[in-house]
Amino acid sequence: MYGQDKLDWQLGPFMKADEVNPILLPEAEAAFICPVRENEINWEEKDLFNPAAVVRDGEVHLLYRAEDKVGKYEGTSRIGHAVSRDGLQFKKEPQPVLFPEKDAYNALEWEGGCEDPRIVEDANGTYYMMYTAYDGIKARLCVATSINLTSWTKHGLAFGQALDGKYADIWSKSGAIVTKRVGEKFIAERIDGVFWMYWGESNIYAATSLDLIHWTPVEAEDPRGYHSEPFLLPLLSVRKHHFDSDLIEPGPQAIITERGILLIYNSKNHGQHGDPNYTTGAYCAAQVLFDLKDPSIVIARSTQPFLIPDKEYEIIGQINHVCFVEGLVYHNGAWLLYYGTADSKIAVARCEG
Repeated sequence: MYGQDKLDWQLGPFMKADEVNPILLPEAEAAFICPVRENEINWEEKDLFNPAAVVRDGEVHLLYRAEDKVGKYEGTSRIGHAVSRDGLQFKKEPQPVLFPEKDAYNALEWEGGCEDPRIVEDANGTYYMMYTAYDGIKARLCVATSINLTSWTKHGLAFGQALDGKYADIWSKSGAIVTKRVGEKFIAERIDGVFWMYWGESNIYAATSLDLIHWTPVEAEDPRGYHSEPFLLPLLSVRKHHFDSDLIEPGPQAIITERGILLIYNSKNHGQHGDPNYTTGAYCAAQVLFDLKDPSIVIARSTQPFLIPDKEYEIIGQINHVCFVEGLVYHNGAWLLYYGTADSKIAVARCEG
């Protein structure tokens, strides 16, 4: 058990699967003809991390971020695909399944790439991927859909049409949609007629949607008068002198439970104003519970993280001291939590029952 709060609303305890971790590593030889560069590149040569996860037909599918070593950013990101029967031993597909192309979204994605997916399913079996498009300057939350997890249709900016495009060009990422677990599936669930999503970085915000593609950020009126117009309503913010003092952002899909809406979130510890019990800059995972009747209201929040970097492959890598969670499934009677380690590899932690 890794720093798990003894709070009965939380999911866990999770134990790292030391016997198999890390479960996925980058492969320098994996080749791909980049449609933008129009030549062959080794698309996961540099690093491989931050996977979304979903169960389909009894198999666990990971949609992971991989980086090459090409270009001015020394690492364009693409989304790869791997499959496993037991959720521990994975077989990769040789080609990425979502990547920058010479299409209508090239200006959003090139040459930083397609990053950090989260995935949910609707009641009809369509998969919705929330991913970050990065042009090298700004991160923007985008949407893609699929019926088979390998062929994806891009739909562009999640906030592109809402409120006359007010939030189309803001820095946005990390979209965790509210779901209900049905067996081994996580189905996007409406609350009072709309879907909800938690998103953001440094603050966690909310957005609503009627179709899981077009999203409207939740705004608020400012009673203090600092904002003359409605503004983005922060639901969760960083806390001084805590492990989540420098940055917070949503992890996998949010889950409806008997106690409320459970969201696992990622955090970063501040060097000066953080918790001295954790390394400066350490990324750890924690949990927060929102009200089911009003998903913008926080009911409870972790006082300490439940997943911290303490293995060599989590401490040393592209970014040191990182456990970054993006994938969560329920498979064969156990919860499996998938996370990026040091922005370099992928590992898994288990919770039985």
